[in-house]
Amino acid sequence: MKCPNCGYENRAALKLCKKCSRDLTVAPVWFPNWKWHLKTLSWIYLTLIAVFFIASFLLRKLPPPYDIREIPPQMTPWLYPHKIPAP
Repeated sequence: MKCPNCGYENRAALKLCKKCSRDLTVAPVWFPNWKWHLKTLSWIYLTLIAVFFIASFLLRKLPPPYDIREIPPQMTPWLYPHKIPAP
């Protein structure tokens, strides 16, 4: 068994490394490298792009009046306060 601390080759039955006395029964800590980050972020990015295009496609298939692309100012007066005359 190779010591994760110093790389010394120990017998499999040993519990401590002969060279650095590290405990060989403890599992080594895993740290992600740049390849893992690149792969994970790529999957997240591709998933978000796919969800966007699928949602856009499905929203275009909605029946009227839900298929309206532009919202009239009467429905959202807080977005266009300068276009609606005051009562």
